[in-house]
Amino acid sequence: QVQLVESGGGLVQAGGSLRLSCAASGRTFSRYGMGWFRQAPGKEREFVATLSWSGSIYYTDSVKGRFTISRDNAKNTVYLQMNSLKTEDTAVYFCAAGRTIVSGRLVPVDYWGQGTQVTVSS
Repeated sequence: QVQLVESGGGLVQAGGSLRLSCAASGRTFSRYGMGWFRQAPGKEREFVATLSWSGSIYYTDSVKGRFTISRDNAKNTVYLQMNSLKTEDTAVYFCAAGRTIVSGRLVPVDYWGQGTQVTVSS
């Protein structure tokens, strides 16, 4: 079992930065691929970034060059550094864990966090 708890969301002006954290419980954290998804109001949940257990990284096109995913296995934590934020980045951001990555995405997602709100104002 893996439990995920996100933190670091908030309100920021366009062009600003936030860093999301996802603390994971469980001894097998390092064996999981970790990812971030987001869901804006009225839209489906979408893939943002994935970091495999071996270090491979994938991003959705809209965040490439602005967001950075990283992990600290010693702290059982995965991060999402978000720079140059845009109003269209406003969403609830979810941390996810899974053992299989298909086309850069965790498929399926075995565990979800509860989500953290990110709001970018103009």
